[in-house]
Amino acid sequence: MAETFVVVSKVKKMVKEAGFRTGSDYITTLSAKIEETVKASIEKAKQAANKKTLGAEDI
Repeated sequence: MAETFVVVSKVKKMVKEAGFRTGSDYITTLSAKIEETVKASIEKAKQAANKKTLGAEDI
């Protein structure tokens, strides 16, 4: 199983409060999206000279 990059209980609470249920593959897919986004941000920051901090502009 892949690493989880979200707080599962918080996500499930948010979904439940909206009147929905969380499918069995939702958290895994959401975590994969988060991982993809973070990796892309890291690559973008690598292109900037002397940058070591990710910011909103890197998303």
